[in-house]
Formats: sequence, structure tokens, C-alpha cells
Amino acid sequence: MPIDFEIPEEIKNQSNLTQMVAEQVMRKYSRYYDEREHERPWEYINFIWPFMKSMEAANLKRSLRQSHNGHNGHGKNGGNGKKKQSTFQVGMIHLIENLSWGDAGIYLCTPSSALAGAAIQAVGTPDQKERFLDRFTHGGPKWGAMAMTEPHAGSDTSAIRARARLDPETNEWVLNGEKIFVTNGKLALEESDGILVVWATLDPSLGRAGMRPFVVEAGTPGVIITKQEHKLGIRASDTVSIVFEDARIPYDNILGDPELKKTEAKTTKGFKGAMKTFDSSRPWVAASALGIARAALEFTRDKLAEEGISVPEAAPYHQLSAIQRDLLQMEADLKAAWLLTIRSAALMDAGKPNSLEASMAKTKAGKVVTSITQKCVELLGPLGYSREYLVEKWMRDAKINDIFEGTGQINTLIVARRILGYTRRELK
Repeated sequence: MPIDFEIPEEIKNQSNLTQMVAEQVMRKYSRYYDEREHERPWEYINFIWPFMKSMEAANLKRSLRQSHNGHNGHGKNGGNGKKKQSTFQVGMIHLIENLSWGDAGIYLCTPSSALAGAAIQAVGTPDQKERFLDRFTHGGPKWGAMAMTEPHAGSDTSAIRARARLDPETNEWVLNGEKIFVTNGKLALEESDGILVVWATLDPSLGRAGMRPFVVEAGTPGVIITKQEHKLGIRASDTVSIVFEDARIPYDNILGDPELKKTEAKTTKGFKGAMKTFDSSRPWVAASALGIARAALEFTRDKLAEEGISVPEAAPYHQLSAIQRDLLQMEADLKAAWLLTIRSAALMDAGKPNSLEASMAKTKAGKVVTSITQKCVELLGPLGYSREYLVEKWMRDAKINDIFEGTGQINTLIVARRILGYTRRELK
């Protein structure tokens, strides 16, 4: 599909606002919250919430309109019969990149439906979208989260053991199991009107086909936070382990078809809902990675310029110093990853499949942010390694982007399988 590189006016305005928030609010508290893990950045939360609430409302309205009209990614433009392509995902990419430039850990505390919303948008009915997501469009700050990973099931989702069974007497789902590394899990479960989307199996013998997502609302009995993680990076963010002990979930809180057929045992029907969620969330993770990478690169370039080291753009490559070549390579890598990320988001806005592009963007961005931040620490020497600058923090924040939402290795496999036409069994 052709790409228009002109940024829509509404996204430009949004970017200007978020860059201001990142520079004047987030950077101001970046070191403070990195050193005070688990302390919530309410100054930022209260500042950003009205803006995020309006974005949630616009997204919900767009999603419901698409569901009722039976199409995806387009809406009417005035009354002239022409279709106007949505810019929501591209707008989110710019938003997340700017906020992560400010501070990736604080960005993850941004009130929104987040991955819970992505799952509901991917596999929920119009009624479920309205019922669960409308709460994010009014009142005070609210959070959503998604629980997939288990102690024995990371990348291999077919090994999920969290189990949901239907109690025929009460017509409720009874959920048991454990989830780990749940981003925003504490915020979603302890703050008013928060929601947690939990992936569990209805029948372990069906493998991925037996997987279904369930919406668990804040205050549900039997949902217990057992651990709050201490992390290498993104330390301002909230990451927890959760145990479900006979947690009762209303029947209508299952997303997708609750019926299972034994003929589905060799299919990936239940898994497709999770993949639709990742098609949306992986470009977001890529954008966050690139915000961190841009922060590190800009800072390092400015510091080197103060010492008289800059890159003459018109000079032949062989005449450049090693440091100058490093700076050019980092900038090229950053822009290549950014274009992949924008493409993956633009495809989703156009209502087209983006699974391959989402994994490509996630893989490239994870590698780029890791290499750029490490190189920036190296170029700045002892000052890059010290806590006088934020560069060492950006290096720590960077690595998670190569791990969550599918590791770099798993996403590389996905890309290879899709390009070469191999199945999961044929290429491992």
C-alpha cells in the first residue's frame, strides 16, 4: 500500500502536546521515580488523564461505528460518500514514542485500557466493547492490563495452565491459576473500575484452540496480587504476579465464542484472538522502544557536539571518524525501525492484515534500542555509565522492549515463517 509521509494535522497537534508533557513533566521526575520504584507518579497521571480520556472516547466511538457498519479502519467523511481512513493507530505510535522519549516507565503508568483494551477491541463483541471500555471515557484515572505469561508458559502459550470452568448452577466461570509479569496489574485491580484480561484454557487437551480471554474486574474475590517485581528498567511501572483462587467471573465476561469443539484440537482458533491483540500492541511496544532510542541518541549527539564532534552530512563516508560513523549508523537504524513501525500501524488503520509487519517492527525496534543505548553509554564513557546522566537509565529501560510482547527471537521466527511459508512445526 502507498504511504503518505505527511503527518495529519491532528497528529501534529497531539505530538506537540505530548512532547511538551514529556519534556516538562516526565523528564523532571524521571530519575526520582526510577529510584523510588513502585511509588506512583500522580503528578504525571493527573496531568495526562484528561487527554487520554478524550482519546479513549474517540477510539471507542470509532470502534463501535466500525462494528455496526461491518468494516474496519474507515469511516464516513462528511456526507460526500467518500471514506476517510482512520489515523488512530498512527496517532498512538506518535503518542507513545513521545511519551517514552520522556520516560518509558512513567509512560507505562499512563491511565488507559492499554492491553486489556487491545484484547477487547480484537475479539470482543460491540456490546462488550461498549460495556467494558466506556468506563475509561469518564470519571477519574483508570487502568487496563492483560495477563498471559505464567511461570511455566512464556513464549509457548499452548502450555498455559490457568483454567476456567463453567459452574452450571450459577452460570459463572470459575478461574484458577497463576500469572506473572503483569504490566499495570496492580493499578488495574486496585483502582476503581479497572479491568484485567486473563487468558486461560477451557480444555487443556485442545492446546491453543482451548484458549479464551476473560475480563476480570477490579474487586473480584479470589484475585490475589502475590508479588510486585523489582526490575532492571522501566522501574516506575507496575509489574506484578497474580493468583486466581476460585475467582468467579460473570458468564458474559468471556471474550469470543465460549463453545469448544473437539474438531478444533488441531487448529489455532483460540490463539487467533491473542494474535490479533499482539498485532495491535507490538507496534506500540516498537514505538516505545524508539522513543527511548531517540532520547539516548539526541542526548549523546548533543554532548559530543559540545566537545566539537559533529557529523558533516556531505562528507564522504571514508573521511569520517569512527564516532561519526557510529552516529550515522545509529540514526539510520532508528529511522529504518521507525518506518517499519509506522507501516505496521498504517496497515491496521487501513483495515489490512499487519501480523508480519507488526512482528518486523517489534523485532527491529527491540534490536535497535538495545544497540543504540549501549553505544551511547560507550561513547560517553564514564559519564555515560554514571548516574549523572540518564543515559545509563535509558540503557536499562531499553532491554525490556526486546523481551515483552513476544521476545525478539519469537518475533524473528514469526517473520521467517510468514515470509517463507513454513508452519510452526516446520520452523522452530
